[in-house]
Amino acid sequence: MTSVVERLQGDGPVFSIEFFPPRDAADEAVLWKSIRELEPLDPAYMSITYGAGGSSRDGTIRSIARVATETTLVPMAHLTAVNHSVAELRNVIGWYAAVGVRNILALRGDPPGDVYGDWVPHPEGLNYAEELVELVRSLGDFCVGVSAFPYGHPRSANLEADTEYLVRKLRAGADFAIAQLFFEPEDFLRLRDRVAATGCEALVIPGIMPLTTLRTLRTSIKLSGAPTAPRRLLDRLEPLADDPKAFRAEGIDVVTELCERLIAEGVPDLHFYTFNRSKATREVVSRLGLVPARA
Repeated sequence: MTSVVERLQGDGPVFSIEFFPPRDAADEAVLWKSIRELEPLDPAYMSITYGAGGSSRDGTIRSIARVATETTLVPMAHLTAVNHSVAELRNVIGWYAAVGVRNILALRGDPPGDVYGDWVPHPEGLNYAEELVELVRSLGDFCVGVSAFPYGHPRSANLEADTEYLVRKLRAGADFAIAQLFFEPEDFLRLRDRVAATGCEALVIPGIMPLTTLRTLRTSIKLSGAPTAPRRLLDRLEPLADDPKAFRAEGIDVVTELCERLIAEGVPDLHFYTFNRSKATREVVSRLGLVPARA
């Protein structure tokens, strides 16, 4: 099985895609329509998220198994420590290996129901993401990723402490980190510089979400951890709130410009949060020239 890192060692930038597991048959049809539409564009890898407390564990395993066996895509499965004993985590990791998945994004995860609530580890589980990284690496030849936060994790005292925690995860055995959402290229580039300044050479990859509706803008703000989006961005998009077509066009322009700057700064991969839809991601990567000529 090809690793994420191997897929990022080409001569030019690439893109990757993220989905969430389906809740029912209708969701599964939507998911697989999007997967099939993006597959010909040859993304470097694709990932499927993992619900808090294992709420979507079976859906993740089932979907990632189909990707591994029925598509040409390189799959990466998410895994969190929320509400899981070490024995349960070992079992899930074993399932991933059994279906041919060798790339895992290791996350501690947020408390179910309240991402800002107190973290309570499983009595027989793990307390930190770096412990999960170590567990995954101890169980086989896995390529492991972790999360990063351009504005700092909500529980970190400051950016210096947040960078220290990130580097600990990377030095525990992670091969790369994927950054949560951000709004300005400099927000990501400063994160990358902070990691490099520690002497850590692991890859840091930007997370991107196309801004197609006012709802996606609000979701981006929430997921980024920033109090709000930059005024410059809001001034471009908020006046178009009552014109969905114009909002979408401007939002795609905004994200394309962001990606162009990141590519100019040498990022190896743009990781797109698709929300199980393909159209906006296809538009952006096409405008960026990241689509194979045969697609």
